[in-house]
Amino acid sequence: MSTRRRGRRTGAPFAKPRLFLHGAGYRGCKGNRCRPRAIARGRDAKVAAIIVIDTAEHQRVALRRNRLLATLLLLAAAAVFFATHLVRQPDFWILLLRAGSEAAVVGGLADWFAVTALFRHPLGLPIPRTAIVPKSKDRIGEGLGDFVERNFLAPEIIAAKLREIEPARRVAEWLAVPDNARRVAEQLATVLPYAVRSLDDAEVRAFVLRSFGEQLREIDLAPVMGRVIALVTASGQYDVVFDRLLDGAQAMVAANEERIYAMVAERSRWWIPKQIDQRIARAVLESIAELLGELRLPGSGAREELRRAVAALADDLVASPEQRRRFNEAKDRLLDQPEVQGWLARIWDDLRRIVVDDLASPVSRTREAVYTGILSFGRALAADRPMQARLEAAFEQVALAAVPWRGQIGALIADVVRSWDARTVSERLELAIGSDLQYIRMTGTLVGACVGCALYLVSYYLF
Repeated sequence: MSTRRRGRRTGAPFAKPRLFLHGAGYRGCKGNRCRPRAIARGRDAKVAAIIVIDTAEHQRVALRRNRLLATLLLLAAAAVFFATHLVRQPDFWILLLRAGSEAAVVGGLADWFAVTALFRHPLGLPIPRTAIVPKSKDRIGEGLGDFVERNFLAPEIIAAKLREIEPARRVAEWLAVPDNARRVAEQLATVLPYAVRSLDDAEVRAFVLRSFGEQLREIDLAPVMGRVIALVTASGQYDVVFDRLLDGAQAMVAANEERIYAMVAERSRWWIPKQIDQRIARAVLESIAELLGELRLPGSGAREELRRAVAALADDLVASPEQRRRFNEAKDRLLDQPEVQGWLARIWDDLRRIVVDDLASPVSRTREAVYTGILSFGRALAADRPMQARLEAAFEQVALAAVPWRGQIGALIADVVRSWDARTVSERLELAIGSDLQYIRMTGTLVGACVGCALYLVSYYLF
């Protein structure tokens, strides 16, 4: 199976050279361009698993290597000690070497006992005050929780660290890089279909529609609608919107011309000739066309009068309690209609299906829209230092609001460690720090040799 190291153009490569990703996840290459989207969904999960496995394996290899080196050094000292006793008439240098190797063996064995006693009983013997970590698991968890609570979750430490790292600026600069924005968009696009499909349940959909309806009932939409109408009326878009409405009205009248003739005939008296009914219907249609034509003329009296009426309605929706009450009552009656509720349900189902189908497409507009939005947000925030300051102040407030629960966080750490198996705790700690502890064994052996030689020299020259 082929492997390749993967890094990103805009960031540093993976810190550990042992980290690899299998290239079998690629598919659908066209020309010289391969689309990594096929592996985007499982890539981060694979990376996380590989990082954990690689780190543990690296620690295990380092522990075995250093343990072997420390043991070989101890065995070498013991071999030298026994070899010096094979010399029948040792001279000064042989005796010095014997004293050094003897002290080295003592120092190495003492440090081996001390290091081993931390995690297990040396040689399996139940010697008192050994296997310290398994026996003190609960106390270690409590101490770790207290240490984190006092040294990491203090208000002044959190505030100072947040100001130092400037999270808003870092996030903005990171999202402003296209590759990073694409990665976030791919993650969101991977999760979004599952979230949308979870809302397909009838009970969930009914709950969403019910909650949405309750929110609409609680919201006072009259002032909002009044301000929207006022903005449209005051802007140059009012005439464009109004002309489009007139076009729609004129098209509707033209499409229902025969129906208007039929309605006039149905409501007419039996003794009135059909020619008179047709003339009445034609007069109605001509009057409507004349009114629409007058409303279409810029500056006409009817058009200006309607504009003033719309502006007055907008003012009433904002300032008149009576008008607002009527508007909200009409809104509530409309929401209570079964047809409206069914219409909202159909809209929700259509939107959900459109989003899911689009995300499953190789060329997804939703995915691209999410990517564009994230990238635009990152670039805009990166260029807006005042907004960064406001966001960082908000982050600081949120973080400081969580400080009162630091006792619960420390208790959580203690509970998690307490729930671990004693052997698991011992193995994890030994895997994490055991490699460095082997250096204590090596150092103890070497320091013992130096001390043994020094004591021999002192006794030789002084006594």
